Amino acid sequence: MNQPVSTIAPGADAIAPPPPQAEGAAPLIEPEQFAAQATGIEREVGRVIVGQRDLVRQTLICLLANGHALLEGVPGLGKTLLVRTIADVIDCHFSRIQFTPDLMPADIVGTNILVEEDGARQFRFQAGPIFANLVLADEINRATPKTQSALLEAMQEQQVSVARQRYKLEAPFFVLATQNPLEMEGTYPLPEAQLDRFLFKLWVPFPNEDDLAAIMERTTGVEVPMASKAADAADVRQMQRLARSVPIAPHVTAYAVSVLAATHPDQPRAPELVRQYVRYGGSPRGAQALVLAGKINALLEGRYNVSVDDIRSVALPALRHRVIRNFEGEAEGISSDALVRAVLDAVAPPTVD
Repeated sequence: MNQPVSTIAPGADAIAPPPPQAEGAAPLIEPEQFAAQATGIEREVGRVIVGQRDLVRQTLICLLANGHALLEGVPGLGKTLLVRTIADVIDCHFSRIQFTPDLMPADIVGTNILVEEDGARQFRFQAGPIFANLVLADEINRATPKTQSALLEAMQEQQVSVARQRYKLEAPFFVLATQNPLEMEGTYPLPEAQLDRFLFKLWVPFPNEDDLAAIMERTTGVEVPMASKAADAADVRQMQRLARSVPIAPHVTAYAVSVLAATHPDQPRAPELVRQYVRYGGSPRGAQALVLAGKINALLEGRYNVSVDDIRSVALPALRHRVIRNFEGEAEGISSDALVRAVLDAVAPPTVD
């Protein structure tokens, strides 16, 4: 861990693949084992997190896709508790970074410090909190864009560069960033380039009254709910490898591509709402997210093949942050979810003879 890489690595995939399987390593796990382990993780997280089943499921999809998640919601809804609980359940190293306006990039990735050994002085790399398996970037939009950009290389290539030296991050590596709604004071909008590196953008809804009552019962009593270990880092890496092996029919891939194309206002598939209120559509990372998340959704549902419904079920979290509204769209209050739903309504599922 934290070993310098002397050669310049080529450009990584938009969604980083899991580490290659070592020679003589165990074969891929069975789909049934994948589903059982995922169910166990969700069950243990549910011991601590009240409700929010869709949020837990979508966060787990991000983790198993070797991607990253951006959570948005008002303070106090358990965003920090969610990622800490997941780290406990999969028995991985957890690190939390509280983003503030005075946070600097070196506070995230680390820096070289001058040390003295045997009468000689030399620089030694002091790793920052980014060197963990699960990194919580708390209130990421309270830091300046300069500091936000320090996460770009780590999220994209799973390594960091300091003083012309590159340091690999240990797999699995998962960034879960939380942000407050942009209308709150003291926030900086994330650059589009960084938004695009998140596999999903997830809304954290306010709990209903029944869930609120359960939260009060769990958090104001003597006993504190605890989650047990349901997997480890090796299990997660195996699940990530299996997810990429799931077959997908050409017509399902074509449907994902058509959905992405329809988010661009200059494409013939674009619905009227997109033509009127969208400035830029999703990048190819959006189609990658649809396909890879669709594969994992199929495995979680007990299937080893991807359907059109799997693509549709992950379209909102995969595309909502990749559709950039124009001035008219923002002035009219058109939400990105409404635009993605318009795309799903406009793009007809393919028919197979």
